Amino acid sequence: MVPGNLSHVTTFILSGVSRRPDIQLPLFFIFLTIYGVTVTGNVGIITLTTIDSKLQTPMYFFLRQLAIINLGNSTVIAPKMLVNFLVEKKTISYYGCATQLGGFLVFIVAEIFMLAVMAYDRYVAICNPLLYMVVVSRKICILLVVLTYIYSLATAVTVTSCVFSMSYCSSNVINHFYCDNVPLLALSCSGTHMPETVVFISAATNLFFSMTIVLVSYLHIILAILRIRSAEGRKKAFSTCASHMVAVTVFYGTLLFMYLQPQSNHSLDTDKMASVFYTLVIPMLNPMIYSLRNKDVKEALKRVIITPCKTVKNL
Repeated sequence: MVPGNLSHVTTFILSGVSRRPDIQLPLFFIFLTIYGVTVTGNVGIITLTTIDSKLQTPMYFFLRQLAIINLGNSTVIAPKMLVNFLVEKKTISYYGCATQLGGFLVFIVAEIFMLAVMAYDRYVAICNPLLYMVVVSRKICILLVVLTYIYSLATAVTVTSCVFSMSYCSSNVINHFYCDNVPLLALSCSGTHMPETVVFISAATNLFFSMTIVLVSYLHIILAILRIRSAEGRKKAFSTCASHMVAVTVFYGTLLFMYLQPQSNHSLDTDKMASVFYTLVIPMLNPMIYSLRNKDVKEALKRVIITPCKTVKNL
């Protein structure tokens, strides 16, 4: 680190998804559509699970938190990304970059553990249905969510502090569409062994514990489903879990690909494509995967739409 712990770089330049000028406008409209669908879908889930009395269960409480996390994750990345498609100088300030990295880490770590909490919720619901409202009580739900946010915030502060403790005194061009730790550390002109170790240990630990919870939960769920005598009952239980597993597989798969590959094989251009999935595409798909195929949510949406129509008729 340079004397005084001050970086020579005061602004960074984001290279974006692509450097080709001719496709910047088409990419702007593509990602604007993705972000618009993400906001609409997740705000819809938050609203429905808040105002509908029949969706006041632990499963929908956790689904609402996941929607908040997905909305936050996309909002940390997308607005700046969209602006950069339209401007020639794709700059972000030093502290703006630190804030974006910190915000991204808060929401991505929160999503990792919220998916684990949701898997545990499904395990209790299917394997111990009689004890469900006792094991996953309101107090337990709130406690799990609060602990998730506290831990994700602590992780974000720790990792961001390590990454920005490095000196950035030569190149300031980040080969990414947002401030992420790997391309940032690639620019450092000081030793990066310590922050790289912190990033790797943090990512590996978070993925290991959350994936262990998910895998153990779904192993018990599958065994419980196989013990169901009714073919229709097995089909119904499996279809509910299949949607969760698809989302979990895509999400964890991209994170494993991104963070746990050897440093010598790391391609920042490949990482950008993986990042598009878990920062923008998955938050757009989650409302559909987790709820739009859900009968209860469809009925809640119908009730919300029909009620204003009845009110207008009565007037």
